[in-house]
Amino acid sequence: MPGSPAIPCLRYADAPAAIDFLCDAFGFTRHAVYPDDADPTIIHHAQLILGPEEGQGMVMLGSVKDMEDESLYTWSTARDLGGITACVYVVVADPDAHCLHARNEGAVVVDEPHDNPGYPGRGYTALDPEGNVWSFGSYDPWADPA
Repeated sequence: MPGSPAIPCLRYADAPAAIDFLCDAFGFTRHAVYPDDADPTIIHHAQLILGPEEGQGMVMLGSVKDMEDESLYTWSTARDLGGITACVYVVVADPDAHCLHARNEGAVVVDEPHDNPGYPGRGYTALDPEGNVWSFGSYDPWADPA
């Protein structure tokens, strides 16, 4: 199986804009996007990949509006909740260059690139337009520990 078997799933109030942002600012590529036939502003399901080869990393997302009738649990956005309960960590080769690109594409950088305290690598943290926290770093937890 290519990529990680754990795939973060997010909901957005404006999923089409979130897809554009994640691709433009953070370097994701559209793998599959399924909009509503009658209302293309509603995304039922989208898969975005990251990495030089398809399937190395993925996030899935969709519109909050798509889940309005869900009775098992209630989806919301980080902004609606006024906080977060999780973040997405992405391994990148050059966090400083990645941060500069993300900032130039409109990402709000909340923690500038820095050496990790107490473990190898560098990283930074940014927000997407709906308040989700994204951490990018050179520390690869899959690599053999030193």
